[in-house]
Amino acid sequence: DELKVYNYDGIAPLINKTDDKVHVVNFWATWCAPCVKELPYFEKINKVYKAKGVELLLVSLDFPRKYETKLKPFLKEKQLKSEVVCLNDVDQNRWIPAIDTTWSGAIPATIIYKGNKRKFYEKSFTYEELEKEVQQFLK
Repeated sequence: DELKVYNYDGIAPLINKTDDKVHVVNFWATWCAPCVKELPYFEKINKVYKAKGVELLLVSLDFPRKYETKLKPFLKEKQLKSEVVCLNDVDQNRWIPAIDTTWSGAIPATIIYKGNKRKFYEKSFTYEELEKEVQQFLK
């Protein structure tokens, strides 16, 4: 499988969709232990809520030189069903505040949005916490 790799301009349309779905976007990396720990919760949200109009996107911030050796084997091993794309953009001073002005750049970080309603979380989730947030957007 070929990885989809984007710079910020490529990713921007994917994280600012204007349809009537609830979008959950998680920024993560294989080297980030708390990220890896919560991935199954995002996968479960994808499975449980897909039919209810929830769309999940996992944005990997892995280093490009690690795509072949680390990221691809990880994706294969974990058999992630959610869509995974890579963000490769060296201009962090531009894209981090563009994604959210409050973001320090630390991961895991998550955006949940629908239409004009948008929330940003710079934290780890339990499944229950994540589900609770998603449900707020489904109301």
